[in-house]
Amino acid sequence: MSDLLEMICDTAKEAGKIILEGSEKIKSLKIKSKDGHGNFVTEYDSRVQDFLIRELSKLLPEAHFVGEENGQEIFKDEYRSGYTFVIDPIDGTTNFIKGWDESVSSIGLLKDGEPYIGVIYNPYARQLYYAERGKGAFLNGERIFTSEDPLEETIIIMGTSPYYPELSDKAFVLGREAVRYGIDIRRGGSAATDLCRLSSGQAGMFFELRLGLWDFCAGAAILLEAGGSLTDIKGNPLTYDRASSVVALSKGVSKTQAAWVFDT
Repeated sequence: MSDLLEMICDTAKEAGKIILEGSEKIKSLKIKSKDGHGNFVTEYDSRVQDFLIRELSKLLPEAHFVGEENGQEIFKDEYRSGYTFVIDPIDGTTNFIKGWDESVSSIGLLKDGEPYIGVIYNPYARQLYYAERGKGAFLNGERIFTSEDPLEETIIIMGTSPYYPELSDKAFVLGREAVRYGIDIRRGGSAATDLCRLSSGQAGMFFELRLGLWDFCAGAAILLEAGGSLTDIKGNPLTYDRASSVVALSKGVSKTQAAWVFDT
């Protein structure tokens, strides 16, 4: 593990302590609605993001930042060169509010516009996923790989894009099709966690019709190093400068096996 990756991992763990602190105060949290159905933000989303920006700036003072909260959502043209941190302070805010222990802090680092480092930490389970380009993907120090099982022998994870009601019908059509092609489907409420599950071999496929860059950036870095692949819903390579649909596949699930997604 490089010094930079180790320090980012340490920062993610410290952010996890803030998440756990918020979980203990869940009944007194200030909760606000954002644009989109069921889209919430708490004071701890902002606290964790402010902490991450402050600490990560010490590691790479020249880096830009894209984050879900506090006006950091815009990816600017100048971010295509050099380093850009893409952070989701609490991915799975609804889970966090409702006491489902499936919320994580997600830190992606782009280098010249492409995934370079990904760190995702679940403080409830003390699971630290991380990867650096060309050096493999890991969970708590152990190397992880995507599954080599074919689609019919894997679980498929779906996201429902709840903030975008206009996508609901298509999302659930895809979900219905998924039951026909895989063992079963799951819906976790944190895209970053879903991509980690894929990276560690627990599932063969993940799809969602719209995700913010902060939702998938860190997970993409980890999945790619674990042997998986990512495209948009049309089969095009992802670009790491905007929101996008995402289809993630394990090594054992080829695009041909998942063609029903692209054709639906």
